[in-house]
Amino acid sequence: MNTAPDLTVATAIAATDQTNAAAAPRIKLQSHGFSIDHPDPELGDRLMAATLGVADREAMHGIIRQLVKASVSGEGPDEVTLSFMLSMVKSIRPRDAVEAMLVAQMVSVHVMAMRCAHHLADADDLAQHDSAARALGRLARTFPAQIEALNRYRSQGEPAITVQNVSVTDGGKAIVGNVTQHARVIVSDKKAASAARNAPKAASARRRREAADARREAQP
Repeated sequence: MNTAPDLTVATAIAATDQTNAAAAPRIKLQSHGFSIDHPDPELGDRLMAATLGVADREAMHGIIRQLVKASVSGEGPDEVTLSFMLSMVKSIRPRDAVEAMLVAQMVSVHVMAMRCAHHLADADDLAQHDSAARALGRLARTFPAQIEALNRYRSQGEPAITVQNVSVTDGGKAIVGNVTQHARVIVSDKKAASAARNAPKAASARRRREAADARREAQP
């Protein structure tokens, strides 16, 4: 008996294949340095550069060399740690050279903080315990500061928002005029606001004049 194909499964398989095809290649450590593990060297370079958020081969190799040095554990670089660091960089998705450098620092600080946590748990005496605790504390404070710096840098390109129509409920206050908001700063048209504040007074004076004119006309 023929059955209809499961389109959901087919779509998931196709998406997985596309993801694997565009996945960042792995880095293989060698005695003289490292190499990008990809059957097509040129495509491998492009995929790795896109992962790191840099525009050229020199910048890509520079970031990788720094990550390799940061992955050193014991006598040399650790390929497992390096693979983890590159995976974290890919997850954060740096978009330019500045973000690439900051994200490389972030993953390096995280790796060093975890090493300090291990040393703290494995300390043999009070001196080792205090040294590891101080280092872990500094690194733990640095990491959220780096996250804040990355968020602040990324928010610089957000467009300003202009509000032209403002509705106000009873008891509220309004700024009449164009209001432009960006990075929590509000700039208003002071002349329009002043006119709005004076409008009720002018209307009241006009009504008084009209009432006086009507009384004069009514007199014999």
